[in-house]
Amino acid sequence: MPFDSETLASRFRRLAPAVDYCALRVVEETSQMVSVRQDIADPTRTSIDQGAMVTVVVGDGVGYAATSDLSDSGLSWAITRARDWAQLASGRSVFQGVAPKLPRPAGRYASPALRPIPWSKAERIEVLMRESRACRIDARIVDWEASLWTVQSRQLGLTADAGQPDDFALQEFEFTIPSLHAVAHAGGITQVRSWGGRYNGFCQQGGLDVIERSGFIGSGGRTAEEALQLLAAPNCPSGTMDVVLMPDQMMLQIHESIGHPLELDRILGDERNYAGTSFVTLDMFGSYQYGSPLLNVSYDPTRSEEFASFAFDDEGTPARRDLLIRDGVLVKPLGGTSSQQRAQRLRADIDGVATTRACAWNRPPIDRMSNLNVEPGDAGVEQMIAATELGVLLKTNRSWSIDDSRNKFQFGCEWGQMIRNGQLAELVRDPNYRGISATFWRTLAQVGGSDTMEVMGTPYCGKGEPNQAVRVGHASPACRFTGIDVFGAEQ
Repeated sequence: MPFDSETLASRFRRLAPAVDYCALRVVEETSQMVSVRQDIADPTRTSIDQGAMVTVVVGDGVGYAATSDLSDSGLSWAITRARDWAQLASGRSVFQGVAPKLPRPAGRYASPALRPIPWSKAERIEVLMRESRACRIDARIVDWEASLWTVQSRQLGLTADAGQPDDFALQEFEFTIPSLHAVAHAGGITQVRSWGGRYNGFCQQGGLDVIERSGFIGSGGRTAEEALQLLAAPNCPSGTMDVVLMPDQMMLQIHESIGHPLELDRILGDERNYAGTSFVTLDMFGSYQYGSPLLNVSYDPTRSEEFASFAFDDEGTPARRDLLIRDGVLVKPLGGTSSQQRAQRLRADIDGVATTRACAWNRPPIDRMSNLNVEPGDAGVEQMIAATELGVLLKTNRSWSIDDSRNKFQFGCEWGQMIRNGQLAELVRDPNYRGISATFWRTLAQVGGSDTMEVMGTPYCGKGEPNQAVRVGHASPACRFTGIDVFGAEQ
């Protein structure tokens, strides 16, 4: 049953113990996945999930406990368990004797779902079926699939000591994720072409408006045709050359070689046993030349259609837009309130942003990417091509690898087109490039204007023990990099 915010807040505050801090985070989500593969509708998957996480602070100890039982007895059990854990952690925690100062959230947020998707389940299947059938343009198209995933989420955050009954944060989200891909095969060669990115890259907040602005309708035939073009293309040549990365590849470049290295808990060592550390250290902030002077990277939870926009993070800290990299210089980490307080014992002037997040009601929040964007410049794609003597234009990530300090990387793309003497030339298949995060961004030579910008993201950013997959947004223009090591598939 949907929770009533005011009633739940009142009951929790009545049950809360006299401790240094006690907070409740309630999450309710309804998810529906409809997909059609090779003109056959898959079983529709619908899930409804609801539960609450209690956070208690006693001294410098923090305790968590989760429950799917929102009755008084269920909340009381979670409160008692979280308090017991906090008492056990006190004197032994990473806060080293200093109690964390956590926020008291109050406010409202709602996704800009001005046009809810009007289609029934049957109508959704029919829309997908049309795109699926449009993929069948050639016998060499051996697999294809279209899907539509929608999620409605409500999240309540509050503390036990708020002054007014309606002092709580209520956030309501509408997520829409269309996806389509086609697979072509002939002569021992297989090529995949993905509309919107192989990993559900065209994901945004909103409803029918997301479908409309994405260009999903009519994507089936175009995607299949591009898969056939790749099948006939030669292997990408190897060598040192420029690369022009389009927004659907910039998305992953930003994610892996800026986003993860700047997570403050990773810099502090929290992830070293699982997802690794970072080549970034605390002394770099304020002076380190992360990229060329053209590079400006923002944390922007205020862009209404972007996937990870919100008013409060999952610790309850109010969110606002900020720059993490300004004119190429590293300014701030992706660290929320708790990590900032830990880091400030090592460097007093370390700041951060409101980006402590959890994937569900039964996970504690940790430092995560949210909306991480490259700010637009003033170049057009045509200008980038004209400025390139030898290079390749790359679209749509298909593979990636990066070391556990998020430094040395290798990415493969679905689509490559050679640039020769300032002109687009032949299409090439299986293009790859590699580099080192600490130097790659300094080769940034041109940044596309706002007309080249696309808002994308991923539903599946993984991190933490136990693992948490969260929603992340990335908006970026096209960008040109110089002197990059490019190579094709092994023959």
